[in-house]
Amino acid sequence: MPSMIIKNAQTLVTMDTTRRELNNVDIRINDGVITEIGHNLSAEVQVNAQGCVVTPGLVNTHHHLYQTMTRAVPGGQDALLFGWLQTLYPIWSRMGPEHMFVSAQVGLAELALSGCSMTSDHLYLYPNGARLDDTIEAARTIGLRFHATRGSMSIGESDGGLPPDQLVEREADILKDSIRVIDQFHDASEGAMVRVGLAPCSPFSVSRDLMRDSALLARDKGVMLHTHLAENDEDISYSLEKFGCRPGQYAEDLGWVGEDVWHAHCVKLDSSEIELFSRTGTGVAHCPCSNCRLGSGIAPVRQMRDAGVKVGLGVDGSASNDAAHLLSEARQALLLQRVKNGADAMSARETLEIATLGGAKVLGRSDCGSIELGKRADIAIWDLNNVAGAGNWDPVAALVLTGPHNVRDLFVEGRKVVGDGQLLGQDIGNLIERHNKLAAVLAS
Repeated sequence: MPSMIIKNAQTLVTMDTTRRELNNVDIRINDGVITEIGHNLSAEVQVNAQGCVVTPGLVNTHHHLYQTMTRAVPGGQDALLFGWLQTLYPIWSRMGPEHMFVSAQVGLAELALSGCSMTSDHLYLYPNGARLDDTIEAARTIGLRFHATRGSMSIGESDGGLPPDQLVEREADILKDSIRVIDQFHDASEGAMVRVGLAPCSPFSVSRDLMRDSALLARDKGVMLHTHLAENDEDISYSLEKFGCRPGQYAEDLGWVGEDVWHAHCVKLDSSEIELFSRTGTGVAHCPCSNCRLGSGIAPVRQMRDAGVKVGLGVDGSASNDAAHLLSEARQALLLQRVKNGADAMSARETLEIATLGGAKVLGRSDCGSIELGKRADIAIWDLNNVAGAGNWDPVAALVLTGPHNVRDLFVEGRKVVGDGQLLGQDIGNLIERHNKLAAVLAS
């Protein structure tokens, strides 16, 4: 890959250790790595960023990509979490490999256009021959850095669980396939485009044994752990009734805290659980739009951050958001913390940090999340010369407070994935048509 220069960035938001913002600078990229930041740099390949804000690529720490085919489903539009799941499980049970592949392509395309360079995905159901492989291949075709998690459900309705029996798997089969996908796809090296984690769906859809065995397997293989935790009041009540303790205690008892663990939502963590996460280095994927959509509440992000808990943003599934736009997620995070804690509770810059460096830390990626020498070249270029950006006095804060809606250019590992606001290498019209035909069959 030849040397490339991003030229004349009006403002470069580095997210380095001192959070520097540099004006009118150039960035050199060699072989997917940032090798120089300065002035008057030259190279054969140049991308003009004059008048633009340049940031690290945004990072999404929680998603269910398959759900792009079930947006705005009438029966789930006004339901709380458990009722919402019970509406959608029967629909999802009709999906198969093609649904998983195409829905992931659409979800990843949406993320890329919003400036996201790295995303996780929590796939916890595998009906009709679907496999994690389907989403990993979809990520390859779009070009995003991908953290696929092998999710699972093992306790169906007949055993007191929430999911229907046809969507659960035998725990021995789950562990066997977990080993397969880790061995086949996980790349622990710096700059990895694909990493695999283990992610039992939630404490109300798997057994204690599977939670514990997944933790042991993940640590034996050197991969991360992910699940849903403390999402709403129903979640807390279930934990107290079934396990005799709060979700944080349940997680700690089963080995589900540590630098290699991140939990989604955590809306209802109390002060002792926040302290536990801080002390153990456990991360949180904050999903503000989904939490609003499902009426789950406002996560204590200000208290988490003040305690030193790692926090990143997650768009969550497209059936509960229903969008996948990370700048909108950042704005919602800021607004909710201000509603709860006051207008000075969170700044636009802090929220942008959560959306970039914060997410990279949650996913264990010290090679990403900032624009510094030696870091991977995951870079977003934002053009504010549009209606949304007109009249702003602070272009960095404006990214969160006003928009733009789409990124102008997005680089992942130094390769351009979005150019001039268009996803490269894909016929979006054909992709959407194929996606909607499959979704229409699910709805029939």
